[in-house]
Amino acid sequence: MLLANVFPLVHLSAALAVGWVGGGPRGLLGALGVLYLLPPVAARLLTAACGRPAGRYTTGERAFLVWWVTLSLQTLFLRLPFLEELLRLVPGLYSAWLRLWGSRIGARVYWSAGTVVLDRGYLDIGDGVVFGAGVRLNGHVLAKEEGRPTLIVDTVRVGAGAAVGGYSLLTAGTEVAPGETLRACLLSPPYSKWEAGRRVKGPAGPIGVSAP
Repeated sequence: MLLANVFPLVHLSAALAVGWVGGGPRGLLGALGVLYLLPPVAARLLTAACGRPAGRYTTGERAFLVWWVTLSLQTLFLRLPFLEELLRLVPGLYSAWLRLWGSRIGARVYWSAGTVVLDRGYLDIGDGVVFGAGVRLNGHVLAKEEGRPTLIVDTVRVGAGAAVGGYSLLTAGTEVAPGETLRACLLSPPYSKWEAGRRVKGPAGPIGVSAP
């Protein structure tokens, strides 16, 4: 875990070094490749080899470490959010980048300014979804269950044609029905399901699996 914490600095340094050594347009392309392509490819290779965690895990479990490494691969984009805002300037580019991480993203998805995605491989977004300004999509939360620190990690699902109000927080395992409109500043606890304008109670989610 401690070694994984160094990755954001290594990631940025590697991108700058490639740009410096390459020089000119070639160096710029190389730096952008290292910056935007290396982390999602590394994350996909890791989950292909070790499984994709989904459920509840304590901090000592192998699945927790796999998730922690994938989060470390994304940390630079959380520290420097303007890097993702640059991608959103080109229609469709940000959605394509999230697909590279392993998420399912439909067509014509609108990402408003300030949208924050914490786990880029844990999204299932339908066609024509609109995210208001400042929405947070957290594929994981850390909680205390039975006196132990517990990671809850799972896919956030938003059905086709839905709209998520500004500054809302959708956490692990949240499901939003197709065509649903969620109010602004909504807090969605793990494994909540939203349908017909209200929260529908459902199962508490799996104990812990590593999906391929």
